[in-house]
Amino acid sequence: MSINVNIFRKFGQRKRKMDIISQLQEQVNTIAALSFNIIGTLQRDAPPVRLSPNYPEPPKNANDTEETTNLAEQPKTMSSELVKAAKQFDVLVAAIPLSDGDDEAAQLKRIAELQAENDAIGQELQKQLDAAGLCNCMSNNTS
Repeated sequence: MSINVNIFRKFGQRKRKMDIISQLQEQVNTIAALSFNIIGTLQRDAPPVRLSPNYPEPPKNANDTEETTNLAEQPKTMSSELVKAAKQFDVLVAAIPLSDGDDEAAQLKRIAELQAENDAIGQELQKQLDAAGLCNCMSNNTS
């Protein structure tokens, strides 16, 4: 079983740039949160509406004109934030590197290269940990 060495490389670096997939996941979460807030705000601030002629007219709010001025700008601001987030998502999607083709053999070759690189870095890390006397936690990690 092989240990992901990237965890050790990034250890202690809080603001390291995320990989593209993590950025996409974060952006999807942002879009979901914005959508949730927008829908909730619109539901909360929507004026009362008469559903049927059988129901009485909804009561008017005394502060209707004052609140309407404040509420008119909020959906515009929120929708512009949502559009910005969607555009950022599009930029991230466009930044995803394309594969060398649909050739499965080429993809498997690339995976093997990356695995070999990961194993080499893992062995180097193990040597450094052994030299420092920290732990022997990665011994026998060959796949």
